[in-house]
Amino acid sequence: MLKGIAASAGYAVSKVYKLERPLLNIEKKAALASEELEKLELALKQTEADIKMIQSKAVGRLSDEDLAIFDAHLMVLADPEFIGQIKANIEAGVNAEYAVNEIANNFIAIFEGMDDDYFKERAADIKDVTYRLMAHILKVNIPDLSLINEDVVIVAEDLTPSDTAQLNRKFTKGFATEIGGRTSHSAIMARSLEIPAVVGTPGLLSAAKHGDEIVLDAVNGLVIINPDADEKAKYNEKVVEYQTYRASLKELVNLKSVTLDDVEVEIAANIGTPEDLVGVLENGADGIGLYRTEFLYMDRNELPSEEVQYEAYKTVLEAVNPKPVVVRTLDIGGDKNLPYLSMPEEMNPFLGYRAIRLCLDQTDIFITQLRALLRASVYGTLRIMFPMIATIDEFRQAKAIYNEVRADLIKEGIEVADNVEVGMMVEIPAAAILADQFAKEADFFSIGTNDLVQYSMAADRMSEKVSYLYQPLNPSILRLIKLTIDGAHKEGKWCGMCGELAGDAMAAPVLLGLGLDEFSMSASSILEARKMIRSLKQSEMKKLAEAALACSTSDEVIELIEKAL
Repeated sequence: MLKGIAASAGYAVSKVYKLERPLLNIEKKAALASEELEKLELALKQTEADIKMIQSKAVGRLSDEDLAIFDAHLMVLADPEFIGQIKANIEAGVNAEYAVNEIANNFIAIFEGMDDDYFKERAADIKDVTYRLMAHILKVNIPDLSLINEDVVIVAEDLTPSDTAQLNRKFTKGFATEIGGRTSHSAIMARSLEIPAVVGTPGLLSAAKHGDEIVLDAVNGLVIINPDADEKAKYNEKVVEYQTYRASLKELVNLKSVTLDDVEVEIAANIGTPEDLVGVLENGADGIGLYRTEFLYMDRNELPSEEVQYEAYKTVLEAVNPKPVVVRTLDIGGDKNLPYLSMPEEMNPFLGYRAIRLCLDQTDIFITQLRALLRASVYGTLRIMFPMIATIDEFRQAKAIYNEVRADLIKEGIEVADNVEVGMMVEIPAAAILADQFAKEADFFSIGTNDLVQYSMAADRMSEKVSYLYQPLNPSILRLIKLTIDGAHKEGKWCGMCGELAGDAMAAPVLLGLGLDEFSMSASSILEARKMIRSLKQSEMKKLAEAALACSTSDEVIELIEKAL
């Protein structure tokens, strides 16, 4: 029995298909540039054809969001900076596969060193694309998982997006990997396909052989190689029970997120691009609680125009109308830098020039985004929020620019909705402590727990050495959340949450008891969260929340919640 990370819930009992990717022999060799450039061009065309074929085969099986991953792969192949550096290396006299490997590793190291899940996924994209590119240069065949024609659980070191897209749900009962996390592409796509997956399972490859029997417990993050008869029987029952449970969740798609004592909350979705709307609509979200607009600014060579932004915002607003859409204005900086935007070198970029601080300094960028948002506001229910607000003055400055942009558009004869709410993210402890004052100025709050926790604990949540301090259920964090919610309610404003904690079923009872009005999470978590909310009484959860606030440690809070459930 091996312990891993449950990345896509479910159970499977099957036999092992061990995916062993061919090792590519990459050696530095002196070579004739013209011949190597010719090899590269041919391999680029073959790789592009492969990606387009994989994408076309996956249409109808994967969401538009997942299919868009392959658009990102094609962009890697067409990136003039990336391909230009490879060609420059070849022209300096090295062989094509070595040049690709060297430049790819440079880019991968940069992206993997960043503290943002989106950029870490870009590293996986580059690995996937360049492995295929080098295989074509070396004329090495890559295994085709779409040819699997019997029930299996895939076992691999890791699965690339290309691998995952080729999985046939009829035969692939799940997969387990030695490395990876919940936010890797393969994990995200597994959740989209509703295939059980356990990732980050040390010792998996040495324990499992091709053809072994395997049990995948992707609820508790367990992998059992060659289970005994009792284990097999127990897990075969769990497979059936889980399928019944998933079917029951689908019945909640069109129901309200209302407690047993008739308190209604919003269970909304977090999105990054308009392509994410499929999951939002399929899971019956009560709206969009976080639209991360920075993705509009990435994977391009210049700032997106007002028109490009307007079309994206309009698409999202129309798709969910009349349900609300909370759009976060540009949150760039920290570890999210744009190649075309000059950013200062800083000792502590997460505490530096980023988000609203950048927008208040480079107001032309901010104004363009606000114009696009307000033009699109007539197509739905728009709510705008400013990220990384630390002081009242910052919020006032941002709101003043918003008001100027609004007035200018009206002067130009452009229609603007009159019901746009303007709020802020609460992710800095100073803002949480002063929430009662901020609530006099803002229309709503949305708590960003990921940053709130790491700023409160002075601990980078991606740092392994201090990861034990990432405690979103620590009583100190719960008290900051309570201050924020109470501050909003005191002024008749609503308070939501768009950090990871909002989608954590363990946290839902306490958050409900604290009076949270809106929970925003990944679309795949919505139905489970709605089921939880519909099983609770807020009156009882208020008592639970009071007890949690009186605790001394995170463990005590978790123990309280487990008893309550």
